[in-house]
Amino acid sequence: MEDISLHLLDLAQNSIAAGATLVEFYIRELLKEGCMWLKIRDNGKGMDEHQLNQVSDPFYTTRTSRKVGLGIPLFRASAEATGGSLQVMSRKHEGTTLLALFYTRHIDCLPLGRPEETLATLIFLNPEVNFVYNHETPGRQFRFDTREAREILGKVNIADPIVVDWIREYIRNGIEELNGGA
Repeated sequence: MEDISLHLLDLAQNSIAAGATLVEFYIRELLKEGCMWLKIRDNGKGMDEHQLNQVSDPFYTTRTSRKVGLGIPLFRASAEATGGSLQVMSRKHEGTTLLALFYTRHIDCLPLGRPEETLATLIFLNPEVNFVYNHETPGRQFRFDTREAREILGKVNIADPIVVDWIREYIRNGIEELNGGA
């Protein structure tokens, strides 16, 4: 993967394939400490203890369409390449949470990329799924929730290309404001 936002896209698609109707992304950048926490939480079918123990094995997957599952192993490798870590917590029928630590000053840390593109793509392709994007930097926070957007939109389809373009720009502007408008 060339950036973290592509990991988020891949992991969200895994959540959706596992029956999730809600996928939440939390990004917390600690600039002075030189690290970034990422949490991805879903309400999908979750994993039992056996599946949880196998989740980092790229040759283990529950999918029948292919014989490898690289999403979590690659995400773990990206975090660990920076000296960080990945924790996977899951309960059968309750969902899964991934908590990753990236050390952003490390030469091998991937850039965050374009989360606004990731969210726009996910919303366009999965209009029935709810997504929450919460991004924090010291003293600042940006949040977007498709449930709130649907309330405002009323009968307008959230996957309408004009709406998706607006969402993309809204998230991009929110992230720019987190970084002082730059």
